[in-house]
Amino acid sequence: MVTSMIQASNITLRIGKKALFEEVNIKFTEGCCYGLIGANGAGKSTFLKILSGQIEPTSGEVILTPGQRLSFLQQDHFKYDEFSVLDTVIMGNKRLYDIMKEKDAIYAKEDFTDEDGIRASELEAEFADMDGWNAEADAATLLNGLGVLTDDHYSLMGDIPGALKVKVLLAQALFGNPDILLLDEPTNHLDLDAISWLEEFLINFENTVIVVSHDRYFLNKVCTNIADIDYGKIQLYAGNYDFWYESSQLLVKQMKEANKKKEEKIKELQEFISRFSANASKSKQATSRKRALEKIQLDEIRPSSRKYPYIDFRPNREIGNEVLTVEGISKTIDGVKILDNVSFLVGHDDKIAFVGGNELAKTTLFKILAGEMEPDSGSYKWGVTTSQSYFPKDNTAIFDTDLLIVDWLTQFSEIKDATYVRGFLGRMLFAGEDGTKKMRVLSGGEKVRVLLSRMMIMGSNVLILDEPTDHLDMESITALNNGLIKFPGVVLFASRDHQVVQTTANRIIEFLPDGTFIDKISTYDEYLENDEMARKRQVYSMSEEDADDN
Repeated sequence: MVTSMIQASNITLRIGKKALFEEVNIKFTEGCCYGLIGANGAGKSTFLKILSGQIEPTSGEVILTPGQRLSFLQQDHFKYDEFSVLDTVIMGNKRLYDIMKEKDAIYAKEDFTDEDGIRASELEAEFADMDGWNAEADAATLLNGLGVLTDDHYSLMGDIPGALKVKVLLAQALFGNPDILLLDEPTNHLDLDAISWLEEFLINFENTVIVVSHDRYFLNKVCTNIADIDYGKIQLYAGNYDFWYESSQLLVKQMKEANKKKEEKIKELQEFISRFSANASKSKQATSRKRALEKIQLDEIRPSSRKYPYIDFRPNREIGNEVLTVEGISKTIDGVKILDNVSFLVGHDDKIAFVGGNELAKTTLFKILAGEMEPDSGSYKWGVTTSQSYFPKDNTAIFDTDLLIVDWLTQFSEIKDATYVRGFLGRMLFAGEDGTKKMRVLSGGEKVRVLLSRMMIMGSNVLILDEPTDHLDMESITALNNGLIKFPGVVLFASRDHQVVQTTANRIIEFLPDGTFIDKISTYDEYLENDEMARKRQVYSMSEEDADDN
């Protein structure tokens, strides 16, 4: 039996003068699921396209075991609009689909010849070899597993909503047990039930999988190995994302400690040589120490090109027992009831995740609590010991200014010293002159880091965050996650990052489509476990900018 394998041999890709990849050699083998990771712009999606043959490298080649079938997740959601859902899935195995169509065409002929009969029997034999009689049933099983109802299986792709198209294209990639499966952000726009099904599918999949995802929770569930892109090279690690993170940090620490010991030894040898090289009785020992000195090689520590911001929210004052009382808040926008009689109390240990598919309800509530919008009815009251910082989902108005970052941030600081303010920007990776950039020229990720700097400098004891992980790379998401876990105050937040919600929240409030809500003291995973319908209402979605930045 042939084992499936895909190999990159001396792959180099230059874009202009910049080398995105430089002589990459890596082998992906059967039975393993590889998470392909790297900083934004490192080329994760590009590397998948090289492996799938969609992009030609500048030099080098991709080697596939002969006779192996490679399948990848299509990103063009309109490509199959004139085909039925079932046909689109079966197209995942092009040869099988072509045989089906050719067979149908032959049997539809009115003047059926002997040649047609011979050709039909050849096709039938190949069709049976490929388990073609089960193709429709297999496609239906995949679709049902991902939550595409049987009623939709015969619809045209052009007639179904975008969220369903994503699921159909994923089913297409998985169809027919491909030998090599390439998935770029497969969890994007899926509900958590579909993600859970996909996790199980990949855990039990016996061939080769290479996946790019911003979802750390997903990578931890499915990956047996991590392929890390850094400095145009790809390094393989055994284990899942958390294991990679721990071991890569540990490796640098060990190298630093080893170098420190070597530096101490070098110093000791140098001192001996300088003291005794002129001393005839000790000259032999001095010479042998010179040889020992020449042999000591310091390890070259090339720090990762990834940079982790330092996120630490420190409240200026401790929070009292009375934090927030919300009573009967209702809000209708454009004739639609967004919040319907919402009431809850917030205690001084609460970290509340607002979840569910009703994103407008979360944003509307946060705007009301931040004083940016009036409710139609009902009221809210903050405790006298509280101070709030608000991270809005839409920050367009904030950045519509010609102010420099450092000047804008100084407004929110009690200490008006530019060096003090730059310290906060430095922690958020705005080094040196970056602090003098204008607010309006910043990228999506930079804007988020500026707003988090504002939250840190204000020293509030209540943080309200509306989707802060949008536009952030995994390093910044990890840093934010750690900062929220450590924060000693109250957090009210919405995030699409499963791990952020699971590790931060001790209480879950889910807004339902009609503006009412469910309130549970629980971790996120416990909440989902106990409510099957809740899993269908939660949708994981990455921002478009991230999707384009791989």
